[in-house]
Amino acid sequence: KIMAKEKHGVPAIISFFIPGLGQIIKGQILKGILIWVLGGILTFFFWWTVIVPLVIWVWNVYDAYNS
Repeated sequence: KIMAKEKHGVPAIISFFIPGLGQIIKGQILKGILIWVLGGILTFFFWWTVIVPLVIWVWNVYDAYNS
């Protein structure tokens, strides 16, 4: 039996507004905390690039939807 990868729209929407919270809601607590901590640190140091925070944010929403 082939299993289709399940999509999660609600956690993605929540992660859109609060990065990492969608992963926590799905039960991926460590991943959600790492997104908060590492995303916050990287954003703090690379805020001037705009690209790094944007990439982290987009990846966070994508991961909440697909993982």
